[in-house]
Amino acid sequence: MADYTSAELLTINAARLLRDGDVVFVGVGLPNLACNLARRTHAPNLVMIYEAGVIGAQPTRLPLSIGDPTLVSGAISVCSMYDIFALYLQRGNIDVGFLGGAQIDRYGNINATVIGDYLHPKVRLPGSGGSMEIAAWANRCYIITPHQKRRFPEKVDFRTSAGFLGHRREREAARLRGGGPQAVVTDIGILEPDESGELILSALHPGRTIDEAKENTGWDLRVSASLRFTDPPTETELNILRNELDPGRIYLRGGE
Repeated sequence: MADYTSAELLTINAARLLRDGDVVFVGVGLPNLACNLARRTHAPNLVMIYEAGVIGAQPTRLPLSIGDPTLVSGAISVCSMYDIFALYLQRGNIDVGFLGGAQIDRYGNINATVIGDYLHPKVRLPGSGGSMEIAAWANRCYIITPHQKRRFPEKVDFRTSAGFLGHRREREAARLRGGGPQAVVTDIGILEPDESGELILSALHPGRTIDEAKENTGWDLRVSASLRFTDPPTETELNILRNELDPGRIYLRGGE
């Protein structure tokens, strides 16, 4: 297997999902890396929007937070956080939202609030931030997470952000305009929703197996009839990540 970490694998495969010209709501961590990698490779016209109020950011270095000053120089516009959510996200002007969470269930619902009972939790997590609105209103959402059984229960302990709820028709009945989760990128493969909204295994990364994916999922994971295999990271992608975007390995240290 080529010399790359699980963090690099996640980032590169997330970046490949983006299309040139997409308007993307960018978060911190690996989604931040993925968007900046896509803009430097196949999607030079990517429009990156950061929650703090920066539209069309063109950072010369990797921003360390949504309020990093490097986001402002060369940006199309700088506005309030309210404007970002009300005038861009809720109006349908955001093509892609990147999300993560402690738990992702069978229908792509995300828990970033508590593990265990809400009133007496085992672990209290950071909570929603803007992810609840992004999950509801972005035209499509991508989720990035390591593939571990504890992260993929059949049902989340707390529903912080909506996937397809219990079925696509439930999301439609709730009148959530956004398209919901279109892919969950893990270090084993990629899960995508079927016609009901249930996540199924649609792709495997090099060297990984169906059994690995099933063993690390908390429900009876089904496999797409057209299961595909992702291409390994290229030298160009790895070079940009390691030497241009994150030479200090602030985010890429994970999975080493």
